[in-house]
Amino acid sequence: MDYKSITLRQDFIISNIVTIHYFEYMSDFFFEGESHDFWEFLCVDKGEVDVRAGDRNFSLKKGEIIFHKPNEFHNLKANGVIAPNLVVIAFECSSPKMKFFRNRILTIGEIERNLLASIIIEARSAFSTPLDDPYLTEMKRTSRYHAGSEQLIRLYLEQLMIQLYRRYTNLNGIIPIAKSTKHKNDTDVYNRIIDYLEARLDTQLTIEQICKDNIIGRTQLQKLFRDNNNCGVIDYFTKMKIDAAKQLIRDKHLNFTQISDKLGYTSIHYFSRQFKKITGMTPSEYSYSIKVLSEQPGKQ
Repeated sequence: MDYKSITLRQDFIISNIVTIHYFEYMSDFFFEGESHDFWEFLCVDKGEVDVRAGDRNFSLKKGEIIFHKPNEFHNLKANGVIAPNLVVIAFECSSPKMKFFRNRILTIGEIERNLLASIIIEARSAFSTPLDDPYLTEMKRTSRYHAGSEQLIRLYLEQLMIQLYRRYTNLNGIIPIAKSTKHKNDTDVYNRIIDYLEARLDTQLTIEQICKDNIIGRTQLQKLFRDNNNCGVIDYFTKMKIDAAKQLIRDKHLNFTQISDKLGYTSIHYFSRQFKKITGMTPSEYSYSIKVLSEQPGKQ
C-alpha cells in the first residue's frame, strides 16, 4: 500500500525572536520611541498606557494589545496616574496573514493571557538577560539549557497569533470555546503554577508575587486552587513546604535548623509552628514517630 504524506500548511511562522519583555513601569515612565524592520506587539497586563503608532495616538487599558508593523515609528508613556505592567514582544514573521494585525488594537481573553504568561515563563528559563530592561537589544541564552523552552516560545507565540486571528475574523466576532477546552486550559495553568511553586520551596511567596510571575489575576488564581484543593494557594504552598520538610526529615541528611533554612523559613521556631499546624506534631515528634514505625516488626 502506497502512502502519501501531506505537508501541513502554516499560516503563521515565527522565524526569530528579537526581544521579550515584561515591564513594571512607574506612573511617569516615558519611552521616546523607535522604529525597526520587524514586528512588535505591546499588551497591557495592568494599568493604562498612551501609545503613538505612526501618526496616530491611542490610550490602551488592561487587556488591550497593539501590533506595530515593521518600520512603523512607535513610542509610549504612562499616563501619570496608573503605573502600567506591559508585555512587549518583538519578532520576525513574513507570513502574509500578518497584514491582518496592521493598524489594529485587539482585546485579549483568558486563553491569550495564559499564552502570554507561558511565553514569559519560558523566556525566563531560556534567557539570562533580564526581561525588564526597556533598552535591551539582544537576548542572551542561559548557560543551562532548558529542553524545549525556545521551541515552546515559538509555538505559544504562533498559537497566540492564530487565536487572535480566528477570533476576530469569525463572523460572530468570537470563537465559541467548548467547556472541555476551557477545562484543559485551566488544568494547564494549574499545572504550570504547581511547577512554579515546586521550584520555589526555598522561598517565602506572597499571592501578589505568584500573580505577577505567572501573569494571572488573584481571583482566577484562588479559584483554581480552591476548585482543585479546597484551599487557597498560600495554604497549598505551605503544605508543599511541610511535605518537603517531612521528606528531608526522613532522608536524615539535615538537622531541623538546616531543613528550616533550606526551605526559606525565617527561624526554626516559625518552621516548627508551621510544621505542627499542618501535621499535628513538632518536627521532633514526627521524626520519632517515623523512627518507631520503621523499627516495628514486619516494617521495611
